[in-house]
Amino acid sequence: MGKNRKDARARQHAAAAAASKSTAVDIPEEEQWRIIKESGILDQLPSENKEKQGVSEDEDEDYEISPLADEIFRALYLVIPMSFMLLLMEILVHYQYGRKPPFDALRDRMLPGVPIIAIFVFYTNRYKDDKRMQAALFWLSVASGTRMVWLLNRGNWLTVMQQCPPIATAWTYAVVQLNLGPAVLSLAVAAGYTWYKGFELKL
Repeated sequence: MGKNRKDARARQHAAAAAASKSTAVDIPEEEQWRIIKESGILDQLPSENKEKQGVSEDEDEDYEISPLADEIFRALYLVIPMSFMLLLMEILVHYQYGRKPPFDALRDRMLPGVPIIAIFVFYTNRYKDDKRMQAALFWLSVASGTRMVWLLNRGNWLTVMQQCPPIATAWTYAVVQLNLGPAVLSLAVAAGYTWYKGFELKL
């Protein structure tokens, strides 16, 4: 009796297992996909990915540079070389007259000069595409160019040492920030002024 019961149970388990296998195999693939789609399992995975993407986008937004920071960063590209140019002109104008520039003279030139350059560059670089700013930079280039030529030909040594470094820096910066047409025109005006006055560019 006991053996018969055990055999019967074993047969039932085997039959159930075979039935489950047969039903799993018998379900068509299209029907399996339909069941999976209706269960909503696939919809959960993209939502998790979207949430992850949303988190990553938020993190990217956190690392985006603000417009003001971008303007400051772009201004630094010009402030640094213009400051070094002012320093270079100060050193060269001293050596032009056979003088070694003392540290105090360089310090006195750079301490007030660099902040002025930084403020001037920041605001002119912000609006450099504006027509009024282009006009202002054009006249700055013309004025500083002609003044520089006059100083090199008619100015005394003390005036040259005081005025040439900032004027040369302003002239260079104005030409760099101008569009090509106004920049060439401003240089042509300086050249015409030099020719008209009979000056020579003595460096």
